[in-house]
Amino acid sequence: MTEGRIKTLHGAILYDAELIPRVSDGAFSAGTWESSAPVTGTFKSAGRGNTMIVSDGRNEFVLRRYLRGGLAGLLIRDHYLWLGEHANRAFAEFRLLAKLHARGLPVPVPAAARYRRHGILYTADLITVRVPGIRSLSDRLTAADGNAEFWRNLGAGIFRFHDAGVFHADLNVSNVQLDENDGLCLLDFDRGKVLPAGPWRQRNLARFHRSLRKVKKFNPSIHYTERNWNQFLKGYFDASRSA
Repeated sequence: MTEGRIKTLHGAILYDAELIPRVSDGAFSAGTWESSAPVTGTFKSAGRGNTMIVSDGRNEFVLRRYLRGGLAGLLIRDHYLWLGEHANRAFAEFRLLAKLHARGLPVPVPAAARYRRHGILYTADLITVRVPGIRSLSDRLTAADGNAEFWRNLGAGIFRFHDAGVFHADLNVSNVQLDENDGLCLLDFDRGKVLPAGPWRQRNLARFHRSLRKVKKFNPSIHYTERNWNQFLKGYFDASRSA
């Protein structure tokens, strides 16, 4: 990666000059690309909405506006309190993804990130290279069952991130994505961190477990049982013992 940074009228942009040699505010508007389409899927995986697949005719990217969730999102949908450039979400995720990709972990490649100041608030956007052929775990389990090997491999894949100290702030069935061969890719590292080993790993797994239970409750026909969770844990802890 060749990281570049430019100042804009209202903020700044980080970008990979090898992927997007010339960048401007226009890159963060879907209408300026040669083609664009909204992300689809059962749970609109890849954030809380306002996520688009865009293309320059040669490469495909994912363009995402950072949006608030919960009660705060009902009042201030896409604005965050400005605490300095080092603390803005887009730049933090861009640099974390770059670090994880350099380590060989299966994450999207960051292409560009932007913030725009609005007084004491700011908005943020991120562009990543689209990973071809992936779909959310929820969509995968809606389409077909997963055998014991599938769940053990998934557990081992999540341990690989934990072993590297990677904390994912929202580990759920939408952000866990699989390719055509059920290979793992994690999306949405907003508020993610690299941490020393600690109890956060167990809390991370518990969050993922709740997500699986929730999607099962929402869609009883989905291919998931508690036996699958035990298979997942076996893969996770087998990987930890051999690390």
